[in-house]
This record gives sequence, C-alpha cells and structure tokens, in this order.
Amino acid sequence: MAVALLFTGETLLSAEDKSEEDKGYVTGSFESNTNLYIDDAVSGAKAPDGHFGSNNYLKVDYYNSRFSAGVQMEAYAPVLLGYRPEFKGVALTNYYVGWTDEDFSITAGTFYEQFGSGLLFRSWEDRALGMNNALTGARVTYNYNDIVAVKALWGMPRFGMKFSGTQVKGADVSFAVSNLAGWNDMYLAVEGSVMDRYEKLDADKTVAGCRPNCTGWSARVNLESSGFFLKGEYVDAGQKYYYNSNYTTDADMYHRKRGNAQLVETGYNGRGLGVNLTLRRLEWMDTRVLDAEGPDMNMINYVPAMCTQYTYMLTNLNPYSANVGLVSNRFMNSGEIGGQLDVFYNFKRGTLLGGKRGMRVHANFSTYYTIADEGTFKAGNLLFRDLSIDIERQWTRKFKSTLMWSMQEYCPSYGEFKTTWLSNIIVADLLYKFTDKFSTRLELQYLVTFEDRKDWMAALLEVNFAPHWSIYASDMYNHGSTKVHYYNGGVSYTKSRTRVSLGYGRYMKGKICSGGVCREIPAYTGANLSVTMSF
Repeated sequence: MAVALLFTGETLLSAEDKSEEDKGYVTGSFESNTNLYIDDAVSGAKAPDGHFGSNNYLKVDYYNSRFSAGVQMEAYAPVLLGYRPEFKGVALTNYYVGWTDEDFSITAGTFYEQFGSGLLFRSWEDRALGMNNALTGARVTYNYNDIVAVKALWGMPRFGMKFSGTQVKGADVSFAVSNLAGWNDMYLAVEGSVMDRYEKLDADKTVAGCRPNCTGWSARVNLESSGFFLKGEYVDAGQKYYYNSNYTTDADMYHRKRGNAQLVETGYNGRGLGVNLTLRRLEWMDTRVLDAEGPDMNMINYVPAMCTQYTYMLTNLNPYSANVGLVSNRFMNSGEIGGQLDVFYNFKRGTLLGGKRGMRVHANFSTYYTIADEGTFKAGNLLFRDLSIDIERQWTRKFKSTLMWSMQEYCPSYGEFKTTWLSNIIVADLLYKFTDKFSTRLELQYLVTFEDRKDWMAALLEVNFAPHWSIYASDMYNHGSTKVHYYNGGVSYTKSRTRVSLGYGRYMKGKICSGGVCREIPAYTGANLSVTMSF
C-alpha cells in the first residue's frame, strides 16, 4: 500500500513538473539612463532644449523547449546628447520567433549575426554607443556533426527606430577538417562567407552609372594546436562609391573603390604565458546601412580598433578609432595598415618575482599608419602608436596594486599631415579590503605632454559596502592649459538583479568607446539616474 501511494505521488509530481515545463519560462531586462543637463560657463557646455534626456529599453524573451520568441521596446524622451537624432519617440523595435533543434535553427523577425571576425558583416547592439543595426528578415543555420556549419540569412538592417530599405542577404560556411579526420590534438577549419547589399540608387548615382548591389566575400582559416593558434582572413568587401567634389563629367561624379581587408592573428597561450600578434590592413571598409549617411553608427560590418582598450580616465583622452577610408576635398585616405603585439606572463607563487601570491605582467605595443599608395602594403603617415606596461600584484590578502605606464602618439589630422602628439600616462590603481564587506579603491593618474592641452592629473576614490552600496568621487584636471576640473561623483545600490545609480558631474567633449568602436560625445554637465534590472 505504501509503495503504491509513493508511486502514485511520484507520478502526480512528475505530471505537475511536466505541466510546468510545458508552460515554458520568461526572461527579461529593463535599462534606463536619464540625464538632467545644465549650462556650464566654465567648460562651455550648453544644455539642450528641455534640459532633459532619457534612453529606455525593455526586453522580454519567452522560451519553451525548442521554441523561443521575444520583443524589445525602446523609448527616447528625448534621446541623450551624443546619440543620433533618429532615436526618438517610443516604438516596438525588435521582435522575433525562433525554433532551435539539435543541429538546425530558424529565426523569423529581428536577429543579430556575424560572419567570421565581422569585417565582412556583423549586426549587433551596443547601447552605450547607440549602435543597433539588427536585421529584420529570416535566418537559417545547420550543423552536421560539428564538421560542416552553414548559415544563410536575408533581412533589412535597422537605422534609428526603423528598418531601412537596404537589403542584405548572405551565407557563411565553416568546414572543420580536423573533426572530419578525427584529429584530437589539432583543430583546423576553413571558412568562407558571401554577402550582398542592395540599396536603391538616388538620381545622381543612377546618372553616374553606379550599381545598386555591392557583393563581397571572405575566406578564412583557423588552426589551433597545443596552445598555438593561427587565424587568417581575406575580405573583398565589394565596390563602394564616394562622392568626387572635383568631378567634371557624370561618369566621374563618384570615386569607385573596392573595399578589402587582410587579417592575421597568431600566438601562444600556456604555462602562464600569453602572446598574441595581430596584423591588419584595411582599405575602403566602411560598409554602410545607408550610403547617404555618415559612417558614425551606420555600419553593417565590424571594424574595431585593434589596440589596448583602456578603462582609466587619462588613457582614454584620445582613443583610437580604426581608419576605414576617408575622403575630403583635400585629402583621400583609403584606410590603415598596422598591428599589435600583446604579451602577458603570470609569475608563479613562491618564485623570486612572484612572491607569496604571484604577479601578473602585461605589455602591449600597437601601431597604425595610413596606406601610402592605394592598393599596396606601403605605410604612410603615422595614425596611432601605443606602448603600455602594467603590473598587477596581490601583496597581502587585503592589498592589491596595479601600476601602469602608457606612451601614446596619435595624429590629430587623421593622417593628412605628419604632425603627431605624444603623451605619457602613469596610473596607480590600489585596492584595499578592510573586511569581506568593506573595501576601497584609489586611482592616481598623471599625463605628461608638450602638445594639445598640456599636462593632466586625475584621481578616483571608490568606497564599497558589499553587497549593496558603492560610493565614488573623481576629478580630472587639466592644469597645463585650460585649468578646468572635470569632476564626477555618485552612489549606487544593488540588490539581487537590480542596480540603481545616481551621479553628477562635468564631462568633456571627446569619444566614448566600447569594444574598439567609438562615438563622439559633446561636452555636458549634469545629473544622471541609471536603473538596470533583469528577471
């Protein structure tokens, strides 16, 4: 009898569990960034009309076994300073349904995708940049025994709050040679992509004989063995058209340029050592959603700056953006050529340099030039150079330090002239844990230069009361020229999956970067309220 009752109870419980599983589950997130702007006579910052800006995002996804669906709503009331004016109002911007099997998937609606490194094609979202070029259309993927993987898609990329009339269609194939051959100590794959971009021509381009389609392709190889890796990619991005202000006949109203890129990455990771060498050449690689718009947040390929991505204030005064091709009345720069070498080493505990708790040393050298002669690998004027070294050490259970030096040289004319500006930045990042719940972090920074706005100094202090509260205050001061303080302070509270922060500060005109991609931001002063939560 007891056994029968137990069996019946387990059966009922299983039925209830199965019933709950059949209902699926919902996940979501909400993000809000709201600024109150004020006029600032000291920095020259002017508040926009209304003195207010607010970017808001609500994302909800539903999953049930192999089925999924989701929506994203965005509200700009109005959009924050520095974002494109096309972001305005309230709209349901993203929506999709999908089905995923063990080796097959299909998506209809809005989606993100990438071919290879993204040099040929990438659709992605980065809210800090105001970047969202999601496709609305359809995508199909298929994977055969981890040997052959295929993607095919068609869609219209998003621009601002709406989806453009531009059409993108393409396919990507990856063939894992090593998996087919049964090699256990080596991975070898050959890959390829093709993409066609179609945009209806305006009257001028029709008269000039331009074509509405731009078809590109890429070929790639990936090799990994015993910690060593080698990746190579060649991209033909198709024919591009750039307005020629000096044209004399309709036929030469536009420069006809063929976009192309070459990328090689090689290195080793193992036994505490990491070495990564990257070489890249770009020429006319700005593949845009809409040709008539500028390249800022209007790209359907991913061309990040391949150099150290800093987080410290003074190291980010003049961040580098990859040169994808520039045309002006005076200067035609087809792209860039250069690379970076990244090395890190972990000294083991108990060694002479490692000490009791070990030490990590990291160094990076990157340099990029214009292309002197179009269609060649000849380097021209220097665009950017950076040499940095940082040393991280845990001295005691409570105290940890990071010391960094960076020497940066960049060209303010973006390669038109040889003149460059050189700066040296020193950073000390000091963390001390008084208890498991109470800690402080202090940043001290100094920048030395003879050009631009001369010397800077900066400091930041964070006080953390884990797991909920954090308070910070910072100041970045240009004592060499403008004598202006760029101060900032705030407090944040975190509980479970919700974080609320409130801050106030003065921000200088410059660039904000994420993942090697940057956007221009104007100078502004004011308060910020940020809320993020997930469920």
